[in-house]
Formats: sequence, structure tokens, C-alpha cells
Amino acid sequence: MNNNIKEKGKHVNPFFLPYGTPHETAPFDKITIDDYEEAIIEGIRRDNEQIEKMLNNPEEPTFYNTIVHEDEDEQRKHYYDLLDRVTSVFFNLLSAETNDEMDALAQKISPMLTKHSNDISLNPKIFERIKYVYDHHGTLTSEEQRVLENSYDGLVRSGALLNDKDKETLRKLTEKASMLSLQFSQNVLKENKAYSLHITDKNKLHGLPETALETALEAAKERNLDGWVFTLDMPSYSPFITYCKDRELRKEIYMARNTICTKDNKENNFDVCKQLVNVRREMAQLLGYKTYADYVMKYRMAAKVENVYKMLNDLIEAYKPTAIKEEAEITALAKEKEGQSFEMQPWDVAYYSHQLQLKKYNFDPEELRPYFEINNVIKGVFNLATKLYGITFKENKDIPVYHPDVKPYEVYDEDGSYLAVLYVDFFPRKGKRDGAWMTEYQGQWIDKNGKNHRPHASLVMNLSKPTKEKPALLRLSEVETFLHEFGHSLHGMFANTRFESLSGTNVWWDFVELPSQFMENFAVEKDFLRTFAFHYQTGEPIPDSLIEKITASRNYNVASACLRQVSFGLLDMAYYTQEEPFCEDIIPFEKKAWEKAIIGKQLPETCMTVQFSHIMAGGYSAGYYSYKWAEVLDADAFSMFKEHGIFNKDIAKSFRDNILSKGGTEHPMTLYKRFRGQEPTIKALLKRNGIKINNA
Repeated sequence: MNNNIKEKGKHVNPFFLPYGTPHETAPFDKITIDDYEEAIIEGIRRDNEQIEKMLNNPEEPTFYNTIVHEDEDEQRKHYYDLLDRVTSVFFNLLSAETNDEMDALAQKISPMLTKHSNDISLNPKIFERIKYVYDHHGTLTSEEQRVLENSYDGLVRSGALLNDKDKETLRKLTEKASMLSLQFSQNVLKENKAYSLHITDKNKLHGLPETALETALEAAKERNLDGWVFTLDMPSYSPFITYCKDRELRKEIYMARNTICTKDNKENNFDVCKQLVNVRREMAQLLGYKTYADYVMKYRMAAKVENVYKMLNDLIEAYKPTAIKEEAEITALAKEKEGQSFEMQPWDVAYYSHQLQLKKYNFDPEELRPYFEINNVIKGVFNLATKLYGITFKENKDIPVYHPDVKPYEVYDEDGSYLAVLYVDFFPRKGKRDGAWMTEYQGQWIDKNGKNHRPHASLVMNLSKPTKEKPALLRLSEVETFLHEFGHSLHGMFANTRFESLSGTNVWWDFVELPSQFMENFAVEKDFLRTFAFHYQTGEPIPDSLIEKITASRNYNVASACLRQVSFGLLDMAYYTQEEPFCEDIIPFEKKAWEKAIIGKQLPETCMTVQFSHIMAGGYSAGYYSYKWAEVLDADAFSMFKEHGIFNKDIAKSFRDNILSKGGTEHPMTLYKRFRGQEPTIKALLKRNGIKINNA
């Protein structure tokens, strides 16, 4: 077996060798920028070697010599899994810790990887063998059957049944889509990081809480500047737009964030978006679907475009009357404070919404920060998992990390056995894209000898950073974000399936948000807050009065928040239900697409589409509705805990056994009904949100 290991002085490419790290975790401390391309080229070669071996096998094609290769020992699996190992590290770091060299390398290797993927999916000999197994297989387990169906359908959906001319067309389209997605993401990251608001006069910062000022002071020092620096990262942007009294400064930062990638420069994404929409439409139509959305719905719980629109329209009908009242209340308060001639603008909404929240509930979410010190929050979230599932977490500093901010943990099951590795990366920085996500460096699977290979999960977020004066003190919304991503990680860490392709979060897209959104419910539960919310200086527990304010205000502006998500779903579907070439101007198209769900004023120069990574480059194309779809599921699921106790171990065990550990081994509704005993209804969501309609 030729590993093609090349020595560069004393350096040996770490991807070619057993890692020799705890739990064979990625050796981030040994990887150099040059290692990626070398390992990817070798990984492609090894893939092709294995394919040739399979195609030249004279035996009758079977599940075990064509679909999976359980005859191989662990050493051979390590040899042939090289491409998966290196690409998981590279593309995860491209989002979490990139730089100009990584960006340039991504432009170089992405076409190589797309070509390799096409070479497999469009190879008629490969499809011929898989089709033979599909048509002639003997008795298979349910998991084997699902893997076989996924393999067959995956090739069909990738063009295996097309003629040679159409295959070549599809190949070019997929290569183009890959490069456009990469370009889109890099443009958004560069535009986001290029902006900063530098203030030297503190008088302009009236209203901002001390935590925001301290963070801005640190940001200025990092840039060797006097005064305060604010950025478009949410921990900086959100407090500024909510608290700053200076209306002109609010306008400046609002417009900066909402005009990302619209300027006349090389980061402009208008044409990139048009091309992405058209490329995906062409791909879908080449494969026999009317639209890209129809193509996507084949493997979604929603099943049909019509069902997505029904849900979105039902939500508009249920929530819009309340949202109109919410906006009217905010506008009335603004006019009361500023005069009847005052005209509300988008950069005013968060500010006056906060003022109204203060008036109605005497509650400023900043009051919570001292009780949400990040280490206490970590303990609280981890202890929640211990209470529910019996699992425990132990930091292991011997596990290599890709940045000093990253904390690596070993996770142990209730019986003390090793369960997973969990990386947690909390804070924004130059090379990290905005937002929060969960990913994996290794999935879970069980080999032929029964050894259960456990996953390496990672949570990446952009939470409030510590300063020289204070530790990281989080907002309630950031605690919810942590719980959300932690829910995804539980889905990954509890995985217990034979095949990695079915494990963990490898489920249908409108089911994957159930475990994450389910965990968010705990953030406002008194019994949970009591376990970790202690004042970072005094150690005093969060007072009942604050918890009561959280509870009383939890549905504040809930209808407006719902319509905001619905508007994104409408925009997404508008692009991906196009049947003809898309050539409209992006901004007016956007305004029209989501107008049914929009309450406030729209500005002609702002644009969401060109920075909407979820639907353009993040895998949620024709799938953004999934958040609301899963919200119906999560409210329905959590209602069981509300009825029987939020720490109920029996219900938690059922949730783990029937949802979290099963991955994509069965249809999502089958799994959900096994847990819940029935299909979900919207009633629990309406009840949670305090929305009354048709006696629901």
C-alpha cells in the first residue's frame, strides 16, 4: 500500500498517518497550508483506486462489495477515508479560521473536488453496479435498505439517467454552482469584516451599556486606535442598534450591515445570486423537475412546494394581526417621545422596541448579563444534558485545537463509557464568518467487528467576548444560541447507527432543526436558570423578580419575530420556484417576494438576498422554511416536558432513543410519532406564543 508520503524537511503530511492524538482527533497543531492540497490530490487518487477495484470485481455485485466495504480492516478504511478527513478539516476551518491563503486555496481545490464528485456520480459503470444491487438485492436490514436507496437515488438525482450530452451539461452546472457558492461566501465575509465604526467622542455613545462600550474599547485597542470600534458582528452590532441614542450613528451602522455586497466593487453579489438561482433551476429542470424547489422537496417532510406555502401562509394569517399591533405600539411610543411628526425608520425599530419593553415590563435584557457569565453558562448547559441524559463533560487540553479560543471536551455516557469529542468555539474574530453552526470532524459508525466509532462534534458561535475588565457576559439570546447549537451537537453525539451516512444530523433538512430548537425552550425555564444563573461577582442566584420579567416578556414582539422568519422563507421559495430564467433586478424582486409578511418600512437600497448565506451558499436553498417547520415540532415535543417535568429522564430517554440516536435511519415522521405518539399540531406553538386563533 503506497501512502505517497512526502517528507518536506522534517515535516510529514499529518493526514497520511494515524493522528496519534486523543481519540484520533484532528492534529490541528501539525497541519500546514501545504498539507491540504497534497492530501486532497492523494485522497482523490485513493478514491479512484477503490472505485477501480470495485468495478473490476468479477463477482456478482452485492451490497457488501458495491455499496459498503465492510471487508476492509481499520487500517484500510483509514487509507481510503483520506479525502473525507482532509476536506472536513479544510472546509470547517474555511468558515471558522480562514485567511487569504485558505481562500485562494479554496478557489483552486473546489473545482477539483466538484469534478471528482461528478466523475463518480456520472460514471455509468458505477451506476450499473449500484442499479444491479438495487434491483437484485436479497434480504437487507432496514438500515442497509435505506443506505442502498440513498445510494441509488443519490446517483439518479445527480444525473445518472441522463444521456451523455446532458451529463456533460450537468457537470458544468455543478462546477459552476460550487464556485459561485464559494465566491458568494467569501464576498460576504470580506464585506462584513471590512467595515468598522470608529468613534472617538464618548458623548455620541449615550445609551450603550457598559458591556458594549468595553467590547468596543477592546476592539479599538486591537486595531491600535483610540476610542471605540463597533463592527457588524452580532455581539457588537446588536447592542449598538438597540441602545445607541444617536440616531445618525444607528442609521450608519444599519445601512452598513444591510447593504453588504451591494456596492460597486468586486464583492458585489447581485450577479452571483442571479447565476446561482439560474444554475440551480437549470440543474433541476435537466433532472426532470419543474423547479429547484420541486427537486428539493423530494426528500423533505413538507413533500410539496404547496405544503410549504400553506404553512407560511397559515403563519401569516395567525400572526400578522398581532404583529401589526406590535408595530403600532412601538411607533406610538416613538411619536410620544419624539413628537407626532416623527417618522419611524428601520434603524429605529430595535431602539424603540427596547424602550417599549422597558415601559411595559420594566425589563432591560442587559440586566441578565451579570448572571450569564460564560463559564457558568457552559456548566449550566452541560449540567442540563447531565440531568436529562446522564452524560458528563471533561475538558481535555491534550486534544489539539485550531485556535486558542477553542475548548475541547471529552463526553462520557451515563455508564462512564466514552461518547464523543466536543469542540466549542465561542467568540468572533477576523477569520470566522458570522453566525453560529454545528459541524463534525468525524461522524459515528459501527464497523464489522462491532466497534462503535464515536463522533467529533464542533460548535462554532460568535458570542460576546470577554474584556480586560470583565469575563464574557452573555445576552439571553446568546444563551439561546448556545442551547440551539448544543442541541445539534447532541444529535451528533448520541448517534448510534451502523453507517456514517445515516448517523447524527444526516436527516432530512426540515427535521434537522428539531433537536436544536427543542433545546432553546429551556432558556426561559425557571428551574433551569436556577441551576447556573449566578452573579459573576457576588455569586448570588438570579432573583425571582428577573425570572418573572423574563417569563412575562418572553412573547414580547413574538409575532413580528415570526413574520421575519416567514419573510425569509417566502424570499427563499420565490427564488427557487422560478420556472423561467431569472433576470429580474434583485432588490425589487426581494421587496415583492416577501411583502405579505413585511410590516415595517422597506428601504429601496437595502438587500438581504446578497448576504443571505443560508439560501445562497449554506445548504438551505428552498429549505429556509425548515426553521418554522421544526418550530412546530419543537413546541409540540417540549409540551410533553412541560406536562411531566422539564428534567423528566424517561421522556428524555425516549427523545434520545427515538430521535437523537436514530439519525436518518427511518422517515422523520415515523421517528417523531414513535416519540410523541401522534403527529405534531400547531396548537402547542400558538399556546407557547400566546396567539389565539380559531380557538386553537
